[in-house]
Amino acid sequence: MRIVAVYDKTVFYNSTTKYAVTQMKTADIMVPQDARNPYKFRDHLIRFTAVGYDLPQSDSVKLDLDGQWVKGKYGSQFQVERWKEIAPTTVEGIRNYLSSGLLKGIGGATANAIVQRFGTRSLEVLENDPDRLLEIRGITPDKLEEIKAGYAESQTMRELMTLLGPFQVTPNTAMKIYEYFGVEAAELLRESLYRLCEVPGFGFKRVDAIVRKSGGSLRDPVRVRGALFYTLEKARSESGHLFLETDHMLRSALKLLNESMESGEIPVDQEQVERELETMILSNVVVSNDSKLYLPQVFRQETETAYKVAQMVMEIPKPVDLRQVMQEVRGKLGITLSPRQIEGVETVFRHNLSIITGGPGTGKSTILRAVVEAYRMLFPDKRIALAAPTGKASRRMAETTGVEDAQTLHSLLGLHGDGDGRRKRQPLEAGLLIVDETSMVDMWLAHQLFSRLAPGTKVLLVGDADQLESVGAGNVFHELIASGIVPVTVLDRIFRQAQDSRIAYNARFINEGNGELLYGPDFSFVPAATQEETAETIRRLYQEEAARIGVGQLQILSPFRSDGDASSNSLNAAIREDVNPDEEGKPDVIYGSKSFRLHDRVIQIKNNYNMVIYDRQGNQIGKGVFNGDVGTIREIRPDTVIVRFDGRYAKYPLEALEELELSYAMTIHKAMGSEYDTVIIPLLAAHRILLNRNLLYTAVTRAKGRVILVGQKKALYMAISKTRKGKRNTLLGERARLYLQELNRRAYSPNEALKRAG
Repeated sequence: MRIVAVYDKTVFYNSTTKYAVTQMKTADIMVPQDARNPYKFRDHLIRFTAVGYDLPQSDSVKLDLDGQWVKGKYGSQFQVERWKEIAPTTVEGIRNYLSSGLLKGIGGATANAIVQRFGTRSLEVLENDPDRLLEIRGITPDKLEEIKAGYAESQTMRELMTLLGPFQVTPNTAMKIYEYFGVEAAELLRESLYRLCEVPGFGFKRVDAIVRKSGGSLRDPVRVRGALFYTLEKARSESGHLFLETDHMLRSALKLLNESMESGEIPVDQEQVERELETMILSNVVVSNDSKLYLPQVFRQETETAYKVAQMVMEIPKPVDLRQVMQEVRGKLGITLSPRQIEGVETVFRHNLSIITGGPGTGKSTILRAVVEAYRMLFPDKRIALAAPTGKASRRMAETTGVEDAQTLHSLLGLHGDGDGRRKRQPLEAGLLIVDETSMVDMWLAHQLFSRLAPGTKVLLVGDADQLESVGAGNVFHELIASGIVPVTVLDRIFRQAQDSRIAYNARFINEGNGELLYGPDFSFVPAATQEETAETIRRLYQEEAARIGVGQLQILSPFRSDGDASSNSLNAAIREDVNPDEEGKPDVIYGSKSFRLHDRVIQIKNNYNMVIYDRQGNQIGKGVFNGDVGTIREIRPDTVIVRFDGRYAKYPLEALEELELSYAMTIHKAMGSEYDTVIIPLLAAHRILLNRNLLYTAVTRAKGRVILVGQKKALYMAISKTRKGKRNTLLGERARLYLQELNRRAYSPNEALKRAG
């Protein structure tokens, strides 16, 4: 059903999802009686409620709404499936439309200038001959490009929302599609909706089901190419593979194409799949490298990063005499360095790229302090940059080293919401860059980092090679270590301050596959036979530990997010009822499916670089809350929730609450880069699919003071005995090694090349 209406007012709007509930006004008498606002209005127009995504909130233009009436709790509402603007025809109408904010890049002054110059032909000029806007004083070429881009985006987004109505696509998803394909998005998808399979997160099965319902052919070549692309993208996003072997990809795609066949349909054969794959390779939709198949952007990330690594290994920095400097460093910091730690510091200054790795208690923080102090003494005029993948890890670096402006890698590199990294950026200006928790860095982020390094920048990568690999695709830290060309210092001695802690020793035992763990006050195992008993035991232990050290230094780490009573989701709900129950008069807020109470423990689940940060007195001190930041709700107002993060305060508008989750419990992956005084870890055979020694090792090493394992001993031994299943497909280290050989061959004589490479 279609209805012509004008915006009247907003009832509800979510700026993140773009979901809107608006009141519209119309002269159309076909509006059902139970949908009409019962009040009379001076303009004699009928008011009704419209719901949908990205509905315009301006009365400067009439809207052609297409949808259906849906009965709800408050009567009938018009569910808008698609809409388009009815362009105004009068000068005043066009001026109001252009200045309404519906078109990016055009404000009130610019709208007046356009209308004064072109009158009723303004929209025609904007649509068909936008370069004529340069005739207007004040519109520069840069301003023109901004207007053209904004107009093209607005037009494309409207077309996408109309085209993708059957997919129930939100404007956020439509924007991702637009960012992926650009202004040609709607045109490309009109040719074949299977092109959606190229967009990360848009599954083949979802597209396939809808297209086939509308008569799409099982053997459509574009369908086959969509399945191939989806197979490769799924391997990257879900399994962390940078490439797939050709045979594996063909088998997987063929299975995907034929698994939903109906009776009488002729299955897709392997010959056709091979033929379409060859077409994709020839058109550079897929890169084939020695029977290994990559997405083009992923191949570029791996090869360019490998080449940059080889170049940095080739660079020979100017020698420095560290003997006197190290004596001063030890005296100034009051530290004693082991021979291995001294070797690590010397390696940093002998090379422009080096790695330091070690487990808990092996002195990584001490060596970082020494490197920073020595560099300050040797190069007082050069910048030292410190960064880590998470906000919490970067703040810990700042505390450890005394370099106050330690940042997240995203902040350091200016990756503020620019997911594809295509925007041109300036080289990173730093003499020394230290990256901590490097095991969390995926291939995409590593490429962003290495592509920004200026020649001569000294880079030290620090991390624990035995932790879980990055959540994103690739295995950068392990690959660089295994390449054999990057100098690596392995810290394997547990120092005096950690010798009385069973955590450091047990972490090593777990990593070695040794189940004979040491138990005592700081490392204990509490048996529980079932999920229910494990959850009840954890609830009791949590309250005991919270009374001893406080909630802020206590964390439950579960292998599973949503499977059973001992999953992080279930434990979050249960623990909250124990330590922060719903009480009469206690403020709370409900947003969508989430509910939060005053004093709740919460975690930020995505980077938000625009969130303003305040001190206790309410003074603005910066911007940005980051994925993994844990805080406490300190105040709930009608339209704002205030969260305290380690002495920093953030004010969340209600729509930003989707970025928060309860954090009494979290998954082990989510805790990477963080440390707590005490961690409680459920271990159950029901979680066997995820249990392995790297997962357990990562969980245990999040604790500084105490580890409590709860559950079944057989699950503990199962985890310790099982290594990570499968290996991520990546050739970063091998490529870097081959590039180095080529650089050596081209630049030096064989003897000199051998000397430099070895």
